Amino acid sequence: MVVVNMQLLSLLIFLPLICGAVAWFTENKWRGSGNWVSLFSLTGLLLLSLYLGSLGDSSLSWHWFARFNIHFTLLFDGLALLMVVLTLALAILAVVVSWHEIEQHRGLFHFNLLFSVAGIMGVFLAADLFLFFVFWEVMLIPMTALILIWGHEKRRYAAIKFFIFTQASSVLMLVAIIALALEHQTQTGFLSFSLAELQILAFAPKTEYWLMLGFFVAFAVKLPMVPLHSWLPDAHTQAPTAGSVLLAGILLKTGAYGLIRIVLPLFPNATMEFAPIAVTLGVLSIIYGALMAYSQTDFKRLVAYSSISHMGFVLLALFSWHEVALQGAILTIVAHGISSAALFSMAGMIQHRIHSRELLSMGGMWASAPKMATITLIFVMAGIGMPGMANFNGELFTLLGSYHVFPTHTIIAALGIIGSAVYGLHLFQRAFQGPANIDITDLHVRELVYSSLLVVALFYFGLQPHIILDLSADTLSSLLSIVKEVKP
Repeated sequence: MVVVNMQLLSLLIFLPLICGAVAWFTENKWRGSGNWVSLFSLTGLLLLSLYLGSLGDSSLSWHWFARFNIHFTLLFDGLALLMVVLTLALAILAVVVSWHEIEQHRGLFHFNLLFSVAGIMGVFLAADLFLFFVFWEVMLIPMTALILIWGHEKRRYAAIKFFIFTQASSVLMLVAIIALALEHQTQTGFLSFSLAELQILAFAPKTEYWLMLGFFVAFAVKLPMVPLHSWLPDAHTQAPTAGSVLLAGILLKTGAYGLIRIVLPLFPNATMEFAPIAVTLGVLSIIYGALMAYSQTDFKRLVAYSSISHMGFVLLALFSWHEVALQGAILTIVAHGISSAALFSMAGMIQHRIHSRELLSMGGMWASAPKMATITLIFVMAGIGMPGMANFNGELFTLLGSYHVFPTHTIIAALGIIGSAVYGLHLFQRAFQGPANIDITDLHVRELVYSSLLVVALFYFGLQPHIILDLSADTLSSLLSIVKEVKP
């Protein structure tokens, strides 16, 4: 573990806030400058994160609220690097896809976008539970603003619903965090919010179970898991394209990350006891999400329900507590982040051109936009899980690993792959094939460049999954070592 310069690691959180303020100021002076400030700052942060990753695992810590033994502690290991790079890459995509979409309050838009990035980065880096909760709340504020101010026709309803769901579940997590700190005081004589120190506690079975549920509900809402999912379709549908990219590509992953970083290592006995329920809910999410996706006529709403289905595979994998399944969860997190963001970016392009998300308003667009149709087909194939693309590896590993532990659940979950093929091809057929209902402009050079980069990423990680697995290997190894200690 390398203890790097405090300011250097903390820049990953504080620099987006500073650059967001600069983008806000410059955009109000020179129209269009906010795009470039956001783009260059996020690119610089991406390079900085890669540099820090090249140094190996690193951390920083300083006293924050010393009276309560709360520290500003950050941990930058392989898993955090993976999530930070994914966050910054998709944040860059969010800026690029919104280049000409946002017409009002453009400076404030860029500030909120970078503000949300700062909160998300804090969630992925925090190694103190109180700090984790602060960043968990911080990322909620700008994301709600993105939906409320720059969203579509029912944006107020969607923003309020998103805020209430997330805030209500966060209260449960806060109660669990305080209870954990008090339990640490009972056992050791002093309060602690440190993840490393809390991991050594020994709980009474009922205490551990209830504490686990407090965190689980908060993360299940963000994942999201059926029946705590209803905020997602509305938020995705009404959010601007950048908001949808961040929601699907990154915010949903904070729920999965919380399960990996907090729930599984802190409460192994309770999670194993709860596993049959969690796995059942995961399978329910897979099937329900697929069925609901097929029934949608709104492009963005269809992709939103598909996200519920795909993240159900992550829940199934994590609570199977099997090495291959855990690897599948990590691969699915990254693959779905890229593919869902890609589909939402295509939905945003189409809506910007025809001012509609309804599939009934589309049809036959291949004739006028063959480049857009081809790239959309590739993204659909990725979502279906075509071999050679990133999503295939995640779903394959998930099913192979989970089958050893929950064979019946896994067989039912496999039906979700068939469902994804049905709703994915249905989406493409309704939008791009058949009689031409409308002529649209094909991809511009800028759109073609970033769409092509997404295609390359999906194929690259599909053919080279070991890169993702190598970065997350230490985290998964520590989880598996906990399993060996807990299981008789």
